[in-house]
Amino acid sequence: MAEDDTEHPPTDTPPSGVPPTDAPPGGTGRPRRRRRWLMITAGAVAFLLVAGGLLAWIAYRKLDGNIRTDSATDRLLAKLEAERPSRTAGAGGAENILLIGSDDRSGANGSYGGEAGTQRSDTTILLHLAADRRHATAVSVPRDVMVDVPACEKPDGTRSKPGLMQFNWAFETGGPACSIRTVEQLSGIRIDHYVILDFSGFKTMVDAIGGVEVCVPQPIHDKDAKLDLPAGRQTLHGEQALGYVRARESLGDGSDTQRMGRQQQFLASLIRKVESQGVLLNPARLWPVLDAATSSVRADGGLSSLGALYDLTQDLRGIPTGNVVFLTAPRRPYRYDSDRDEFVQPQTGQLFAALRDDRPVAVRPPGSAPSAAAGGVAGPGAGPSAGSAEAASPSAGASPTFEGRTADVDACAQH
Repeated sequence: MAEDDTEHPPTDTPPSGVPPTDAPPGGTGRPRRRRRWLMITAGAVAFLLVAGGLLAWIAYRKLDGNIRTDSATDRLLAKLEAERPSRTAGAGGAENILLIGSDDRSGANGSYGGEAGTQRSDTTILLHLAADRRHATAVSVPRDVMVDVPACEKPDGTRSKPGLMQFNWAFETGGPACSIRTVEQLSGIRIDHYVILDFSGFKTMVDAIGGVEVCVPQPIHDKDAKLDLPAGRQTLHGEQALGYVRARESLGDGSDTQRMGRQQQFLASLIRKVESQGVLLNPARLWPVLDAATSSVRADGGLSSLGALYDLTQDLRGIPTGNVVFLTAPRRPYRYDSDRDEFVQPQTGQLFAALRDDRPVAVRPPGSAPSAAAGGVAGPGAGPSAGSAEAASPSAGASPTFEGRTADVDACAQH
């Protein structure tokens, strides 16, 4: 047989269509590696999502668990629902929140002296949020103003007798429920929510935002208030801030009216700082503030959850600082005791009527003269001839201009 001279491929060559095992880059090895990396990346992303979700859930649970619900006050108010005012038709979606500063001497507050376990309220502010959430009005109720306090249930279960007394006695007698019912009775305004803040909680919140700037017209040296400050612009932290808003006899003329003015300026400065530094939009800065806030307050059942507080924060964030108004309910020395106060009428009634109907409240700088068109409003120390019910005054349906301030005004710029 003749020899076949035809060249044949090597016997170890794989069949046609099957790539060699040593395929160069660009063959099927790259897709296999790509799939492997995609699987690793997807696994890492899934882990991060799960871990992030878990951390968010833990953070939510911690903050939500910080908030204390004042169930006892809720129960007392529910029992007396028939005696509470209803919302007016003009109020719409407006909300009224009573902010109560408690000087409870129990627990961490025991270092501030006084009888352990006692509680009073030297600071009470009625915060009205307009239905459009573009305006807010904060009205300070003087602690020494003489008002009719209804019968309230005492801590021992007995009931107090109704009577004319200083406003802050309501809190001492029957706690938050008694203060709320007293404000509702004198104003006709339905209180939707309430928040109670004590000494320790106040200091914690101030420190959480890095202190609050105030303007000190004259040097302050007050050993009792733990204040030793030069004149001028100052940033106050926890203990100093507390002393500044609590001090009375050693600052100004020693009146509670001037102390309420300092508290209002302090809150205005706090609002400006929170907004200017973007605290509410910066998670790193927001976390300590939320942790401090939720750990520092007691609230009603409708406000004592993180979701409810978040919604409230969102409402407040949308209000321009120029539309946040601070003022004190018009008052003057009580005619039978100059160490006490009484409300000036009809102006106080007009103020509460405006809030009931969700109407804006106009203010002018403290100490400035009211315009004739605006109608007179009595300032601190004014007698019956200065804007009171006995003097010529606006009609009951009008809304006079009150002494007050807006949150956008820097106190230092006024000196």
